[in-house]
Amino acid sequence: MKLCKLTTFLTVLVLTFSGCVESTPSPSSITIIDPTLPVIELTNNGTFVDMKAVGFEWKNITDPRVKGVFIYKQTVGKESGNHTHVKTIKSRFVTHYIDEDVEPGTQYSYFFKTYTKKSESKSTSAKVVSTLPVLDSVSWIHAVQEMPRSAKIMWRPHSNQIVKSYILERKTLLEDEWKELKVIEGRLNIEYIDDDLKDNFVYKYRVRVNTYNDLTSAPSAEVKVITKALPKTVMNMTASTKLPKRIEIKWARIKMKDFSHFNVYRAEHIDGSYDLVSKTKENQYIDTIKEDGKDYFYRVSSVDKDSLESKYEAESVHGRTLIKPTTPALVEVKMLNNKLVLDWKATDNRVSSYIVNKTAKNSWFDTVKEEFVNIKSTEFVDAAISPETTYLYQITSVDKFSVRSEPSEEVKYTTAKNEGVTPAENPTESIEVIKSSRKSTQRKKSTQNVVEPMEYINMSDL
Repeated sequence: MKLCKLTTFLTVLVLTFSGCVESTPSPSSITIIDPTLPVIELTNNGTFVDMKAVGFEWKNITDPRVKGVFIYKQTVGKESGNHTHVKTIKSRFVTHYIDEDVEPGTQYSYFFKTYTKKSESKSTSAKVVSTLPVLDSVSWIHAVQEMPRSAKIMWRPHSNQIVKSYILERKTLLEDEWKELKVIEGRLNIEYIDDDLKDNFVYKYRVRVNTYNDLTSAPSAEVKVITKALPKTVMNMTASTKLPKRIEIKWARIKMKDFSHFNVYRAEHIDGSYDLVSKTKENQYIDTIKEDGKDYFYRVSSVDKDSLESKYEAESVHGRTLIKPTTPALVEVKMLNNKLVLDWKATDNRVSSYIVNKTAKNSWFDTVKEEFVNIKSTEFVDAAISPETTYLYQITSVDKFSVRSEPSEEVKYTTAKNEGVTPAENPTESIEVIKSSRKSTQRKKSTQNVVEPMEYINMSDL
């Protein structure tokens, strides 16, 4: 019972409160015109227009019967040509109205009526107004051409003080729509550099201005930028393969007005990682290398004064230092007239001389090593031979560039008691020196026991 009474009380309270809330008047479907009611009269300067607003001012209404004003609006040029009610002014003391539901550069028609509780006045004559056109953008825009992977866009400051910022837009020839690139704050900030662009690529730019009341202008004129092209590709590269201890790389000269230098890259494999080994202004490079028969692959690029580098990944050249001569084939070592005679075969036409390396061992702790250089024939006679001594020999080929082959296999000969010359018995004749009628040799020593100088003996002189 109490719940029922409470529900009834709340229902009455809601209905009573709703009756107290004042609703906004609107024109009646059945209009009663009272010709005695005052008609709205605009002041002399009673119309105000902007891009996104229209304002009206009218004279005071003194008739106490008037409760307010109905305002009607029509967009000129639209197919539906009827005015529609857009606003109710609920007080006769209000003398201004601002319509912000408008578009720039558009015509609108308005008329006004005063109203009472039961009737309306005659409508005013239609007042046609035009909103201001969209704010013009900057009057001048310019782009700097052929910058390396960038573009500089400049424009003249907008003359209107309400401009807050500039909206820079960009598109390429491959794009259909403009995209906002950057908002540049401040009316006097009038340049922008666009970085990280493609080489030799076309970009378009334009500018809009934005105002403090959040109005955006029409776009400016378009400017086109073509970024700087890469330097010319290096052509006609060659690399040597028969030079000692070095590789010479050459390429064609390049005519380029802003040329800076060439970059030379090197790798051990054609598809390996290439390291920068030189920067040079010449069209050649000499790579000094200690190893014989060393292989390298080279790539060369041209670089301009803006540090733009040509493409170089597509072409590599192979270079090699001069390979070692062929190792001589040692045939035999034999004893002849108390002298050891070595014979070998020439295996390479490049060879201009030979080196004989001799090791003499009397014991583990008595070892003598000698090197005989500039030997011109394929035989060697060693007269400095002692009894009961082990001799080891190796032959190395040498070409005209002093490039040595790998040493031959080592040959060994151990003398008997009755072979060779005993130094103690005849010290002055321990080493027989025979002057070769053909060519002489030089001798280097690396010994524990000093051995006298000697010359090799040619078998044809015996």
